[in-house]
This record gives sequence, structure tokens and C-alpha cells, in this order.
Amino acid sequence: MPPQLVRKKHAKYFQRLLLQIMPSELTEFDYSRLTIAFFAISGLDILNCLNDLSEDTKLRAIDWVYMLQVTGAGPRSGFLPSPTIPKDASKYQCGHLAMTYIGLVTLLILGDDLSRVDRKSIIEGMRSCQNLDGSFTAAVIGCESDMRFLYCACCVSMILNDWSGINKTKAIDYILKSISYDGAMGQGPGLESHGGSTFCAVASLFLMNELHNVLSHDQLSRLRRWCLMRQDSGFHGRPGKPSDTCYSFWIGATLRMLEVNGLSDPDKNRAFLLANQDIVTGGFAKFADCPPDPVHTYLGLCGLSLLEEPGLSIMNAALNISDRAYKHLLKIQEVW
Repeated sequence: MPPQLVRKKHAKYFQRLLLQIMPSELTEFDYSRLTIAFFAISGLDILNCLNDLSEDTKLRAIDWVYMLQVTGAGPRSGFLPSPTIPKDASKYQCGHLAMTYIGLVTLLILGDDLSRVDRKSIIEGMRSCQNLDGSFTAAVIGCESDMRFLYCACCVSMILNDWSGINKTKAIDYILKSISYDGAMGQGPGLESHGGSTFCAVASLFLMNELHNVLSHDQLSRLRRWCLMRQDSGFHGRPGKPSDTCYSFWIGATLRMLEVNGLSDPDKNRAFLLANQDIVTGGFAKFADCPPDPVHTYLGLCGLSLLEEPGLSIMNAALNISDRAYKHLLKIQEVW
């Protein structure tokens, strides 16, 4: 009998994360509690188990996310990754682009109307993070810069329905210069193609409504081929690497946006993913012989959602949230 998705076990796994019950090997995630909250809350949404949380819990979670918002700080505005920096230490508080994206989508998933989001301040902070080459740094105080944060900036702009914080021409130029010899994208110009950075680049162009405008037919064909070639059983992120649970989302979502997901082998992908779930404690691992972790649990379920696994919510591939949360966003934008 083929393996089945243990939905309730995975829901319990995410509920434990929200209670901050994590094994000691996951202490590295403590500095980024907002990320853990997103994995758990969005994961429950993908599992169609978000209503397992009480309304009081959801409201307290919304208030907690807003507590991480840095407002009126000019280029330092945005969301923090964790409440570990006290409010009275304002000189150390600085928004982080990835956390701003994660904070906004977490609020959407919880049903918030974003009325407490300081949109003008966030756009100002994001604008300050764009570099001259079109890329974005994670924050204005000495952070790394690559394709991930350009993607986060595009997500924030789409959510807030305000693209004034991005120089699109420079951003697109950065993406085009990051196309490698094999047709996919690296984290930046001259770097190796990678499944994660390819997703970020393609999703950024998709959110800007420029995917089919700036990539030629030949470029799109080579990009599709590279992504399809990443499958053996599941998907891997680079040639020569083994299949890894998270790439069923990174590559699977890219194939969805490129409109060729039907050319991959869903049965092999599903079998690979389900072999990596822990049927006792819940959760998904990177590989079958590894313990489960929040990242691969969430992205493994997202990969299954893209395969239209029964019982799971439909996903919006570009924003990496449920279609239900995306439709909620569109309703909010109607009254802005």
C-alpha cells in the first residue's frame, strides 16, 4: 500500500512549534521566531487545519506580529525577526526585508486586514535597501544582498499594492545578468544556477507581470528545460545533488509559473515526499534519514499542494501562501 499523508500528525507538529516546543537541535531558529510562526501558521493553512487554532490564539498571534513592526524609522522601517530586541533599544531595531514579507503574509493568513501596517514607512525602508545594481540587501545596516531579497521586495510591493519602492528597470537588469550559461538563475551575476534563486528570480518577474516580456522564447525554453531536468525522484537544486524535500516547492512552483508543471512526474515526486515524513511525530525531513525540521515540513507540504494532494489547500505559487489567503489580500486591496 502506498504511503499516505498523515495530515493530523503534521498539524500537531506545527501546533507544537507555536507553543515553542522544539528540540534542542533547532535552537538556531530562536533568533528568527517570526519565520517559525510563519511556517506553523501557513503550514496549518495549507493543511486546512487553521481553524484548529482558537480565535483568541489567532488574535494574540496578530498582535504579536504587529509588535515586531518598526515604524516611522525611515530606512530602518519594516519587521523584526524576533522580539529579543527591546523597544527601548531603538538604535538596534531595524526592519529586515525577508521578515517584512513574512510578517505581512502571516497577518494575511490569520485574516487580518493590514490596517495597522505602516505602508508608507515600509516602502520607504524597502527603497533604502535597493543597491545601484538593482539587487536588495536584507536591511540597511551591513547585510548580505542577493536574489532572495529582491524577491521579498517584490512580494512586499505586490501585497501593499505599491511598487514605488522598487526601481523595476534595475531589478529586472539584475535578474537578467544573473542568468547563467545553462539558462537558470544564480543568486547574482556570475554565480551558479540554483533552484532557490531561480524560483526567486522567476517569481519576481511573475509578480512584476514581466515574465513573458523580458525573457525571450529561447530563454524561457532553456529555463523550463533546466527546471525539468532537476527531477530524479523528487527534485534537487543543482546538478549532481540528491533530491531534497524543499525543492519540490522551489522547482515545483517555478514549473507552475512557467506553465510546464504537467511535464514533470507527479507520482515519483509524491512518493519521494511521503517517504520523508515522520509518521510518528509529524513533520518532514530534508532526506529520509534526517530528523524533521520546520523548513522542510512546510515546503514539503507546499510541494504536495502543488501536486494537488487531497485535503490540502491550493497554493499561490508566486507568493508562497494559500490561494485563500491571496484572495483575502485582493479583497483588502479593493478598499485601499
